[in-house]
Amino acid sequence: MKILVTGSAGFICGYLVEELLNNGHEVVGIDNYSKYGKVEKSYDNHPRYHFTEGDVKDLALMKNLIAGCDQVLGAAAMIGGISYFHELAYDLLAENERITAATFDAATWAFKHSSLKKINILSSSMVFESATTFPSREEDVRKCPPPLSTYGFQKLACEYFAQGAFEQYKLPYTIIRPFNCVGIGEKRALCDSEIVSGNIKLAMSHVVPDLVQKVVKGQDPLHILGSGDQIRHYTYGGDLARGIRLCIEKPEAINEDFNLSTPVSTSVLELAELIWNKIHKGAKPFRYTSDTPFKYDVQKRVPSVEKAEHLLGYKAETTLDQILDEVVPWIVEQVRVGGI
Repeated sequence: MKILVTGSAGFICGYLVEELLNNGHEVVGIDNYSKYGKVEKSYDNHPRYHFTEGDVKDLALMKNLIAGCDQVLGAAAMIGGISYFHELAYDLLAENERITAATFDAATWAFKHSSLKKINILSSSMVFESATTFPSREEDVRKCPPPLSTYGFQKLACEYFAQGAFEQYKLPYTIIRPFNCVGIGEKRALCDSEIVSGNIKLAMSHVVPDLVQKVVKGQDPLHILGSGDQIRHYTYGGDLARGIRLCIEKPEAINEDFNLSTPVSTSVLELAELIWNKIHKGAKPFRYTSDTPFKYDVQKRVPSVEKAEHLLGYKAETTLDQILDEVVPWIVEQVRVGGI
C-alpha cells in the first residue's frame, strides 16, 4: 500500500513511518521542519520512503504527492505541550485549520480523480478535555461538553472535517486518538519558550522529558504542576504506531474512530516518583512541591480501549516501567549534549 504521511518528521510519525516500512508499505512523507528543524531518521534512505520538504498548505504540492497514493494519514499540525495552549491559542486554531482544510482538499480531489481510498486523521485525547464519563468511550466525544482549549477544539474540528468529507464526497475515513505518547526522539522545539519550574528553566512542556531533566539537573524537591493527582495514560510510541498501522490496514476501521492507549491509569505524582527512583536509585528520598498549574491542565483523562481491541485486535502492552527504562537514559543523554 502507498501511504502519504503529512508531518512525517514529527514525534509520533518517527515511530509510524518505520512501522509502515517494516510492514511492507510504501511511504510518501511531507514536512516543513517547522517544529524541530531538519532531523535525520534511520529510514531516510529506505527505498520505499520518499520525502519532500514542503508545506501541507501548498495544495498543488499536496495533489502531486497524493496522486497514486492509496491512503493518507493527516498528522501535520502545530502541536506542543500544555504551554502551547496558552501562548499560541489563536495560532493553534487558525494554522491547524488551514493545514486540515488543505489535507482534506487534496484528499477529496484524489478520491475523485486518482486512486485514494481513505483518509486517516490523527486526532487527540484532548477532544475529551471536558469529559465527565470515565472511562470515556469513542462515542462519548459527541456527548460531553466541547473542549475548552483552542487546541482541543481544533482537534475535534478535524473529526468533523472527516464527517463532512464523507457526507458530501463519500470519502471513507478513520479517526485516530492517541493518548499521551511517550518515547525517544522528541527534542527541543524551535518555537518552545523557556518555562521556569522551581530553579530550572525548561524548554519543553511535556511531562516525561520535563520531569527527567529536572531530576537530572538536581532539583530537590521536585517541582510538579498542580497536586500531582492528574490522571493520564502514558502510551509507548511504538505501540501507538502499531495501532495507527492497523487503523490504516484493517477494513474494520473504515468510518470508525478509535482511542489508542494503554489501559493503565497513572497519576503525575506516581510518574514523578518512578522517574526519581530510576535516576537516583534509592540514594535520595522522593520529595516534591506543587507549582500553580496552567489553566488547561486536564485533571482526568481515562479512555475506553475495548473498541480498538474488539475491531482491530489492538492492545498497547508496553508498561510504563519498560517505557521509562528506554526513555530516561535517552533523555539523560540529550540533556548532556544539549538536545533538550
